[in-house]
Amino acid sequence: MRAPSPSGSRRVSVRGQILGLAYSDGDVIEFLCRAGLPDAEALLDEPSFVHWRGGRAHHYEAA
Repeated sequence: MRAPSPSGSRRVSVRGQILGLAYSDGDVIEFLCRAGLPDAEALLDEPSFVHWRGGRAHHYEAA
C-alpha cells in the first residue's frame, strides 16, 4: 500500500491492479476479501501479503 495521502487514505493494489483507497484497516480487509484472500484480517501484518509503503503500518492520517 502506498504512503498516506493528504486526504488521509492509502491506495491499495493487488498484483499491480489498483483496488481503491483505504481509510482504515477495515477498508483494507474488505479489498483483500474481494480479491479472494481468505482470513484477510490475519494478513494485515504478514509482509508476504501486505506491504506498507511510507509511513507506519495501520496509519492513514495525512503525512
